Amino acid sequence: MITIEDKQLLATKGISESLLNKQLDRFTKGFPHLEATAPASVEKGIRIISDEEQTHYVRLWDNYLLQNRKIVKFVPASGAASRMFKELYAFLTAPYDAPETAAEKLFFDNLLQFAFYKDLNELLIKNTGSDISELLIAGAYKTIVSGLLEAGGLQYGLLPKGLLLFHTYPNGSTRTALEEHLMEGALYARNASGEVFIHLTVSPENLLLFEQLIKERLPYYEQLLNIKYTITFSTQSPATDTIAVDTDNRPLRDANGILEFRPGGHGALIGNLNAIDADVVFIKNIDNVVPDHLKTETVRYKKIIGGILVDLQQQIHRYVNLINSGNYTHDQTQEMIYFLQNELCIKNPDTKLLEDAELILYIKRKLLRPLRVCGMVRNGGEPGGGPFFAVNPDDTISLQIIESSQIDMHDPAKKMMFEQATHFNPVDIVCALKDPDGTTYNLPDFVDENTGFISLKSKNGRELKAIELPGLWNGAMSDWNTVFVEVPAETFNPVKTVNDLLRAQHQ
Repeated sequence: MITIEDKQLLATKGISESLLNKQLDRFTKGFPHLEATAPASVEKGIRIISDEEQTHYVRLWDNYLLQNRKIVKFVPASGAASRMFKELYAFLTAPYDAPETAAEKLFFDNLLQFAFYKDLNELLIKNTGSDISELLIAGAYKTIVSGLLEAGGLQYGLLPKGLLLFHTYPNGSTRTALEEHLMEGALYARNASGEVFIHLTVSPENLLLFEQLIKERLPYYEQLLNIKYTITFSTQSPATDTIAVDTDNRPLRDANGILEFRPGGHGALIGNLNAIDADVVFIKNIDNVVPDHLKTETVRYKKIIGGILVDLQQQIHRYVNLINSGNYTHDQTQEMIYFLQNELCIKNPDTKLLEDAELILYIKRKLLRPLRVCGMVRNGGEPGGGPFFAVNPDDTISLQIIESSQIDMHDPAKKMMFEQATHFNPVDIVCALKDPDGTTYNLPDFVDENTGFISLKSKNGRELKAIELPGLWNGAMSDWNTVFVEVPAETFNPVKTVNDLLRAQHQ
């Protein structure tokens, strides 16, 4: 039963009662599995770009930048770093005091290699009177970990990844993940007037910390690169929170009787992306960065997928304008159908049954959508989503990025199909968000609401169920035009654990 206090809370969050009831209904009915038909592959659905094509697309992107277009680098940066330190948190509560697991030994054996070593050493000297080498000799391993992770120390376990020191440079300087994004963005998203636009989505409690880092470091990078940055931030809207329920699907309340809500997952960021005014937007996760000496390949492929996007968008706009003119031939209609089927990989088995007028309306409807080009890396066993062909609500088949949670893994055939995927989604995406008239699409119109899922969590010893909204690059972009391009594994270097920073790509 909804109380007056509940209604006041809903109003504060911007959530309607009808939406609340819709969410509660989801817990009862669940989400349908997505009907995937096949994994995308280099034989079908994933483009391999030849050396000659690479040169062409890099040149196309560089020429596009000269037109003084507004390019935005969009970085989801709200993720907490706590999961990076899962093994170290376990060590703090372990019954032993010296490292025993392989992860623990790797961390302590290579402390000097971490970019945060100097800061940690200085803090420990201040707090304990001993440096790291002395603490190691004394066997005070947990004192070192506590100094790194906890309040009163560097607080790395409490901060977002973007604010952590990732890399050390030969001159002794260090950079956070955020600073690496600043540098990277300047190398492929700098427009003709020397401007670089970067937008970060952050959690409200960390906004001031991000702003402080930008204030401190931005003048250095602007002078170093002779550019002008415009850095903007947004937070996840409370209106995208979802109700939490118990295992019997009853709304959870805290000790004061207040309804409990959970963040709706990264799919909630489609609203943040929708608020961006830009011709082209690059999307990349905060932890997928490398030092400068390894950026060449990353930047090259950013330009390649950007050039492919520009090329496709120009073709789409030409076809839409041709349709609007009413002056098109039968051969041109067939050319547009070929483009949908072979360039955008959209299959509609019923196009031959459509009358001419219906066919043109179908073509125009499929062309007038946001466009994205997604880099895909060869699957090295990483968990997460990948590229597939999937059936859409209108019974057409198109390319989609699909997570395992969207597949019926109890069906042996579907499970096998998912496991046979040759490529993995590294979140390397470039988007075109405007129609031929320059009007920005309303991105929520292209979300498939049926592609969310229900997750099981716990809080204060209680099991709960929560709704994850359609993922930002999954269901939230379900009705976009999508193209997959193979990119080298060297362009994908995420930091999921602290020891990933010891990999050669981060040294």
